[in-house]
Amino acid sequence: MKALSSIDATRPGDTTPRLVWYTSYGSNTHLDRLACYITGGRPPGAARYYPGCRDPRMPSRSLAVELTGAMYFATESPVWGGGRAFYDPYADGRVLARAHLISAEQFSDIAAQEMYREPGGTLDLTGVIRDGRCVLGDGRYETLVCAGQVEGLPVLTFTAPWTMKDVPWTPPSAAYVRYLASGLLSARVWDVPAVASYLAACPGADGHWTVAALVDLLGASGPGDAS
Repeated sequence: MKALSSIDATRPGDTTPRLVWYTSYGSNTHLDRLACYITGGRPPGAARYYPGCRDPRMPSRSLAVELTGAMYFATESPVWGGGRAFYDPYADGRVLARAHLISAEQFSDIAAQEMYREPGGTLDLTGVIRDGRCVLGDGRYETLVCAGQVEGLPVLTFTAPWTMKDVPWTPPSAAYVRYLASGLLSARVWDVPAVASYLAACPGADGHWTVAALVDLLGASGPGDAS
């Protein structure tokens, strides 16, 4: 088992970094899924094709981290069916995640695709690194969040502008949950029971997915198995 990497909650002083830690708490915890955003493609089980980034290089490193806050499932994903994962940084709890080291340009392109926009623009990260949060629009993933820094580089993610108490929760689909869980397991920090217990307690999954059902969904998957 590998060690969990700590996030320094202090935001970095450099507001125009060349590299950032794109931190995924949803299906992009899975590198195969993330590859569709970077190199282009359609992940198995998904209904959408992604154009990819201008720079198709995969992350040079990926770390297992835990964000302060809570993950919940809400709205209806046209890609997977069922609820999507969102991050509420103001809620109590912890969020299992993977921080991928990519360029700021790649982060802009991934964010654009999550926002249903064409990649190719450049996000101004000054506001989110300085203030910790920056709302770019009222869409589902149009709010940027800086959770701090790792090795002097900003830990960035995106979520909705609302909190988890503002919207109805929606159970996630089996395909979505499996991708998310497999991505976490491939970090080799958390085992199947830990990931299953974590997901079963998330709003939206709670009351729909039991720990036993999630363990069964993951089958024989163990740490590092992202099949």
